[in-house]
Amino acid sequence: MKAVIQRVSEASVSIESNTSSIGKGLLILLGVAENDTQEDITWLAKKIAQLRIFDDENEIPNLSVNDINSEVLLISQFTLMASTKKGNRPSFILAANPPKAMDLYNDFINELTPLLQQPLKTGEFGAYMKVGLVNEGPFTIIIDSKNRE
Repeated sequence: MKAVIQRVSEASVSIESNTSSIGKGLLILLGVAENDTQEDITWLAKKIAQLRIFDDENEIPNLSVNDINSEVLLISQFTLMASTKKGNRPSFILAANPPKAMDLYNDFINELTPLLQQPLKTGEFGAYMKVGLVNEGPFTIIIDSKNRE
């Protein structure tokens, strides 16, 4: 599982005429691989909920999303699993097939939600979405559950 986590002042996702938005918090883009398991879900959800990337009173990133009681917007994004090793056209062979990816994405939502102090907002799996954000910092982190540095 790969996640791109962005500290935002605001973020939104629009699907046709429906829009979901958050204020200060995290925008998470989540890619699911064919070989992802419940262990990846549990590890990544905990890591994100505890990630200290918000500034404390000394302007040091020392606070988590829960410490500042802010919001999270989660968007599924299979293109994070792209391989550009050969040629110029990305290959998505590593991405989980849609039924499996949807199950793991929903499992991730179910794992992350109770770890947050605010309700989790999401996009719609498999839908064409327009995502907007104001990245604060900018502060962007990429986490790969298969590469736990």
